[in-house]
Amino acid sequence: MAAASASTPREEIAGLDDEKSGDEYDVLVIGGGPAGEVAAQYAIAGSDRTAAIIEHELLGGECSYWACMPSKALLRPIEVHAGARNLDGIKVAKKLLPEELLRRRDAWVKQYEDGGQVKWAGGIGIDVIRGHGVITGEKTVVVDNGGTGRTIRARQAVIVATGSTPVIPDVFAGTQPWSSRDATGVREIPASLIVVGGGVVACEAATWMSALGSAVTLLSRGTLLGKSEPFAGKLVAKALADSGIEVRQKVDVTEVRRPVADDTGIGRIHGDQVTVVAGGEEFTADEVLVATGRRPARDGVGLDAVDEGASWLYAVGDASGGPALTHWGKYQARKVGHLIAARAEGRPEPVVPDDVPVPQVVFTDPQVASVGLTKKEAGDKGLDITIADVELSGVAGFGLLRDDAQGRARLVIDKATDTIVGATFVGPEVDELVHAATIAIVGKVPTSVLRHAVPSYPTVSEVWLQLLESLD
Repeated sequence: MAAASASTPREEIAGLDDEKSGDEYDVLVIGGGPAGEVAAQYAIAGSDRTAAIIEHELLGGECSYWACMPSKALLRPIEVHAGARNLDGIKVAKKLLPEELLRRRDAWVKQYEDGGQVKWAGGIGIDVIRGHGVITGEKTVVVDNGGTGRTIRARQAVIVATGSTPVIPDVFAGTQPWSSRDATGVREIPASLIVVGGGVVACEAATWMSALGSAVTLLSRGTLLGKSEPFAGKLVAKALADSGIEVRQKVDVTEVRRPVADDTGIGRIHGDQVTVVAGGEEFTADEVLVATGRRPARDGVGLDAVDEGASWLYAVGDASGGPALTHWGKYQARKVGHLIAARAEGRPEPVVPDDVPVPQVVFTDPQVASVGLTKKEAGDKGLDITIADVELSGVAGFGLLRDDAQGRARLVIDKATDTIVGATFVGPEVDELVHAATIAIVGKVPTSVLRHAVPSYPTVSEVWLQLLESLD
């Protein structure tokens, strides 16, 4: 029998040859991405409990090999190059070195080998089991690895951490478009590329593919970064256009044509040129990248066989249906790990706040760093709010970063509590600003107190002083 996939029926899994039945661990984790790894780690830390991670691909998951790490490995040199080109006193080449960029990417993904991750897991007492895990009953998982079934039981908990999969609209059926894995794992740089989408992946991928030498056209159904403050999408759209990317917003893709399509491998051109009809216009390129969102990878895991509300069953990361962000998945994983440990040891369950804000950074140039509510979201919740807006160009430390530095910052403040409920920063190297806002929101620090947090001069953090003074 062929190896099980995410869509393999549960009854087919149950019928596999059961060579190794009866295995037991305290904690079983299905999915070895960052959330799954952290959940297992925290569930057994400082104890004699046992844990195993079941993973059919590379241990470390999407983030380590196909998302966060390779994309940032590509984007950081591009950002530094742009900054250096716009800084008096430095002369740099006009063009980047694509081969060197891809070599850097390969180094950060460890040449797509997970030996280091497996060694780390073993070092803290976590076993790694290769194959597809499917829940077949209470605290019971069958692992299929090439037709061999292994039944494993959990004494304490089963954690589903299977991540997410890209959403490919039906209009692209049969055309073999690129997904985000192809973009981060690019091997053949297309002379021209159409990027469909307006979110984080679309904007970041357009940035690095353009820098690698592709003539990029970005087609977005709405405005760019539509979930952010409107000024963030506008500034990013302008920057992408200024860099030579053709940006079309508020256009629907209605037709896609590709005479010959072939799955030639991740990051390689998948056949003939592609024609995309959007907004009544035709766009033709050597390849098309579809970045229109992701959905939780929950099919074929066996969740239909159990009560998802069972006290022994947990979901973390993208599979939980929450924000598809690695740091958020790891936060969930720490909570779940602590909870499992407390229950196993008969301790009181940890108390956690129910309104933790979600931070995010979009690593375009300019960057977009945000946390909590936007102005619209706060209004929709019925909050009586005050908005503090500041142009970052007026902050001395920001202007010293680079000669073309432009950006904007916003705080959303709840009048009733005098506390920040949302913050957005747009500009070069604003990624490190957002954690201060996150701490202020989590700590519910009144702005009257924040006024006494003195920023160093001349740093970008002085924007906090200007934001708070603007409230006067």
